[in-house]
Amino acid sequence: MDETTPPEHLNPLQRFGRDVREVRLARKLTQKHLAKSTGYSDGYVSKVESGTLLPRPSMKFAKGCDVAFGTGKLFTGMLERIEEGDHPSWFVPYLNLEKKATRILDYSANLVMGLLQTEAYARAVFRASHPREDADLIEGRVAARVRRRELFEQENPPLLWVILQEGCLRTAVGGSDVMAGQLEYLLEVAASPHVDLQILPFSAGAPGAHERPFTLLAFDDSPTVLYADGPQGGKLYDSDPTVSLHLDSYDRLRAHALSPTESLALIKSLLKEYRS
Repeated sequence: MDETTPPEHLNPLQRFGRDVREVRLARKLTQKHLAKSTGYSDGYVSKVESGTLLPRPSMKFAKGCDVAFGTGKLFTGMLERIEEGDHPSWFVPYLNLEKKATRILDYSANLVMGLLQTEAYARAVFRASHPREDADLIEGRVAARVRRRELFEQENPPLLWVILQEGCLRTAVGGSDVMAGQLEYLLEVAASPHVDLQILPFSAGAPGAHERPFTLLAFDDSPTVLYADGPQGGKLYDSDPTVSLHLDSYDRLRAHALSPTESLALIKSLLKEYRS
């Protein structure tokens, strides 16, 4: 990034980096000092300030900057707004709740849920749904989706229960290589003590299954919330009757799905097919 570049010509990450550099210099701190304060390397700080760090600075770094500079939540707020810009506006309220949930119950009917998608799989999904979008915008969406995994790096991560309709595994998103990588990642994720994964096989028919995917977010100190996809984007619901109906549906889906052990066996079998 050229230091003479007008602010209006900078992308969000470049503006973030320029602001970090300007505040650092105003505080008379070196990159080495900021690196030590934030727990990152000098090279990391340099890439942040030049706007070339991919996919983007971490929230930990932004918080470290605010502590080192005494700027309250200035840089964490900036980074949050950048991240929100990579998601559809109707999805941001869900993301804010997802970060606070203690349990996440998800049913995916067509595609692997976003929280469990690999970079290659997410890229193929976004490219298919936005065929005319610029590559850098696609990469921004991919990076934002993958960053949601940071949820499980918390000290007390949420418990995730995922039910995937068998079609999610058989729809060859991005081709055989992409699907093989996606199934390998599902096997890796399923080994976590915080994740339960079940496959709803074609042979189960439609035992109370919804045509559209849905997610239930449970909290320690507030009622469960439902998020359901629709033709114009997703929507949150908090009415007791609606949430209770979907909780019942989820119980039926779990009852008709393969056991976790059987589900892993099916994934491994399909993985062999994609590799052959």
